[in-house]
Amino acid sequence: MTVRSAGQSWALDIALAQGGFDALHPAAKGTMEQLGHDHTGFDKVFAQVKSGAMLPKAWAVVARQAQERAQHHEANGFPQTAADLYVRAAVMWGRAQYSVFDADDPRKARYRERCNHCVARLGELRGNRVRRVVLDFEGKHIHGLLHLPAGPVRDAPAVILGPGMDMIKEDYLHAAERYYTSRGMVALSIEGPGQGESRAAGLTVGLTNYERAVSRFIDHLADLEEVDASRIGMFGISMSGYWGLRAAATDPRLAALAAFEGVTGDFETIFNRAQPTFKNNYMYMAGYTDEDRFDTELAQRMPLGDLVAGITCPVLMGIGEFDELTPLDQALASYERVRAPKEMRVYENEFHPLGGVAAEVFRFGAEWVERALSGELSAAGRDVRHYVHADGRTTDGTAEPGWWR
Repeated sequence: MTVRSAGQSWALDIALAQGGFDALHPAAKGTMEQLGHDHTGFDKVFAQVKSGAMLPKAWAVVARQAQERAQHHEANGFPQTAADLYVRAAVMWGRAQYSVFDADDPRKARYRERCNHCVARLGELRGNRVRRVVLDFEGKHIHGLLHLPAGPVRDAPAVILGPGMDMIKEDYLHAAERYYTSRGMVALSIEGPGQGESRAAGLTVGLTNYERAVSRFIDHLADLEEVDASRIGMFGISMSGYWGLRAAATDPRLAALAAFEGVTGDFETIFNRAQPTFKNNYMYMAGYTDEDRFDTELAQRMPLGDLVAGITCPVLMGIGEFDELTPLDQALASYERVRAPKEMRVYENEFHPLGGVAAEVFRFGAEWVERALSGELSAAGRDVRHYVHADGRTTDGTAEPGWWR
């Protein structure tokens, strides 16, 4: 745990007690709904939470309620209702296990088992169209969930769904079906180094191994008869926006990238100015307990710099005007370095979660990836910029806020 995290934990507890989840992640409920959380269950959880220590219990209590309701409907012959409830239970069991940061705490393993059970029931009820994926990777394993369209499919476009720092592969259960497989695409939600089951099995994240893990997932998709190996893209939010840019710069097989909320700045903001939990979480993901070593060996080497100039596939970047992890001027500077066909959207008055526009972002990102994989957005020199106003207007031709000018 970092010095700031230990010393300021009381402040985060007060924020949770007074403002709930919004105090930590403004307007994020909209994003959580896109990740499969029903707002009623979400509200039930945070009605119980007055400090960070209460999170695992609260998530587990409400997850159990959803799972019991799912089992009731399954037993009575209502498989689709049951499947929807298993999605809700799975994402909440996932939050429960994530909220336990001691890898040796038996609660973490139990909550993970229950999450896996709910996913297994969902997969069976969906006709085996949701399947676990475990791949060998550099002496350890990386994990994913494969999501397939209904009916026979062959040579379909595919998308890798990259989770943020605080996410797991199950967080895409809802979005994968709603935005991708329903459109005939194959989706693979992943846990790279440092995340979820991959981290629990000892695989930590380093400077470059996440993009190598993305390449390993591309290998897997390319070998599936359901997938057209020339049409594999990626949708990533938050840290997967960052990892996705690294992957696109190093593996030319990635044919499109939509990166929202990507951490593309100097990493001073996310690790030394934002909530201390971000740095604390990333140190855990990277396997560091010494903060000074983490700073010098990893954090200071993480900024993308000119790496993005090597990207050749179409790129979409989207960010909130007041993203608290990447200052907007730094995000725009990273965008300028991209030489591939590109598009930038800045959302007025939005913070890092993009909660106020989450439903739009998830649908638009999916549609953009689908069009990019069809070759529609690959024109040389393409550079499309939008500033999306909170009142519904969109200024085209620039992504800079009007008040800047």
